[in-house]
Amino acid sequence: MKFQTVEINDVLDIHIRSLRDLQEFDAGDKSSEALGISSAQWPMFGVVWASSLQLAVAMSRIDLKNRRIMEIGCGLGLASLVLNTRGADITATDRHPMAQEMLDFNVDLNGGRRIPFVRTDWADMSTTLSRYDLIIGSDLMYERGHAEAVSGFIDRHANPMCETLLADPGRSYCGRYDKCMQAFGFRRIAAVHPPNRHDSSARAQMLLHRRDVNPA
Repeated sequence: MKFQTVEINDVLDIHIRSLRDLQEFDAGDKSSEALGISSAQWPMFGVVWASSLQLAVAMSRIDLKNRRIMEIGCGLGLASLVLNTRGADITATDRHPMAQEMLDFNVDLNGGRRIPFVRTDWADMSTTLSRYDLIIGSDLMYERGHAEAVSGFIDRHANPMCETLLADPGRSYCGRYDKCMQAFGFRRIAAVHPPNRHDSSARAQMLLHRRDVNPA
């Protein structure tokens, strides 16, 4: 493990315990093996990715509007930690068996209140999750089929009026994701994301979609 402090907009410091690097792997973790998480995939949840930094910056600025918010594929939950400092109603989700332990530790590290966590897979049809007004995530479309899985999971847990915001490093499956979201009644909205110290790629984008009660 290692410790780091992430500066958000020069006004907020989030303290994080993360894996030291992508070579870390718990060979005794049988629960991950049972879920089909390989040794190569195992550490991916436990490091700070560029897209998660961008999502965290966006969450430091977003209007909360008393909305119920869910982060999907949260990993270390950096965006959830930012929202937690702002008093948001945030629920974090991930399929990795160690994600909740890491999130709880980092909540305590930042002196925050406990963040509700649900371990779930995007294909899970029977979770304890409710429906949400804002659903967020970062770098989720990294494999074939993720566009369909993520959009379907969002649809099952989105209120009739809902916004979604995904930070993406420019992966090729984003076009497919946009079409899937349209099929569920969401329309793409231009996302304004001011430059910040964590910008690292010209291809990075914020995928903002909105669904109304009676979508056009």
